[in-house]
Amino acid sequence: MWVRADRERCISGGRCMAATSGVFDQDDEGLVVVLTPSPASEEEAGVRRAAFLCPAQAIRIGESSTEG
Repeated sequence: MWVRADRERCISGGRCMAATSGVFDQDDEGLVVVLTPSPASEEEAGVRRAAFLCPAQAIRIGESSTEG
């Protein structure tokens, strides 16, 4: 799995961090930061939840190691 975040869409809701704090953080401006672009399998459910909960739909996930 891969995960990306569109920081320009981010509205600093923090729901991604609440869902999976080991994968997401926020910078000093409150914008999303992806800490783990290729999360471990045990974190996948949390990453999917974070993408679902994001009010700005700024989280993108995929099944391969590339976005292609």
